[in-house]
Amino acid sequence: MNYSRRHFLGAAALAAASPALAQSADRPARLPRRRVKLGVSTYSYWHFTEQRVPIETVIDKAAALGVEGVDVLHQQMDMGDKPPLTAEHRAYCRKLKRHAFLNGMDLIALSVHQDFVDPDPAERKRMIAHTEKCLEIAYELGAPCIRLNSGRWNTIKSFDDLMANRGVEPILPGYTEDDGFKWCIDAIEQCLPMAEKRGVLLALENHWGLTSTPQGLLRIVNAIESPWLGVLMDTGNFLEDPYEKLEMVAPKAIFVQAKTYPGGGEWYTLDLDYSRVARILEAAGYHGYVSLEMEGKQDPDIAVPESVRMLRRAFSGR
Repeated sequence: MNYSRRHFLGAAALAAASPALAQSADRPARLPRRRVKLGVSTYSYWHFTEQRVPIETVIDKAAALGVEGVDVLHQQMDMGDKPPLTAEHRAYCRKLKRHAFLNGMDLIALSVHQDFVDPDPAERKRMIAHTEKCLEIAYELGAPCIRLNSGRWNTIKSFDDLMANRGVEPILPGYTEDDGFKWCIDAIEQCLPMAEKRGVLLALENHWGLTSTPQGLLRIVNAIESPWLGVLMDTGNFLEDPYEKLEMVAPKAIFVQAKTYPGGGEWYTLDLDYSRVARILEAAGYHGYVSLEMEGKQDPDIAVPESVRMLRRAFSGR
């Protein structure tokens, strides 16, 4: 075939394709919907019972389920949550990071506990130091965020009693709600330099206490407005009218924990529509991790895989 014939056939093919090309230019192809990644919290396998389930065991189980990450509960780690960080603790964190990597897993968050709602400045300072230590632990694990709590008034001492009261407790006598927010905002601001230094985000959860309402949670986050602070949206911690409240906080979410309750919950049970939750997150433009927190009483080796399958269906739209 000589050049002129090739040139003629190429020009003819281009002319035939021109309408389609023009249509494509006018109407761009629709991009596939971005999907969230699923993770499993180690808490799904251990609800603060006497015998802890090792983090390595959860990594292995999560890898077998084909999820992308593991959300590590600090109190479940084999290092205690109170002692200072030692060289041995750091070595243990690196061992977990290695174990996760060799199993094709990401360690996606470190869920920690602290309480900034205390009139004693020394106690708040201790909680700030604890949070900075947890940021160091997350850094050693390679986890990009830690779960942060605001804290509560602790006028109801027993957590079981607090849950029986739907998470509501009286304010400490002699103080106001504004005092609690001031203490919490100031403490979080003091944690931000370490968060930025270690490249670890602070994800403030809608938990009990000041953040039990979307208004309280957003009051803190909006007062600080740091790129190193965002919202951890826990689907199971708004006990009444959850969807409207989740819609309020979803635009600020940087991490999501998804509660399920197979066999009935440890403290309460919610019947959550995860297809609706997925639509709320999609509308808010959320494309991060959704970490399963199975809080039911059923055997986790049955309940966790079933919950993962349900979340896959909900977030894939099928």
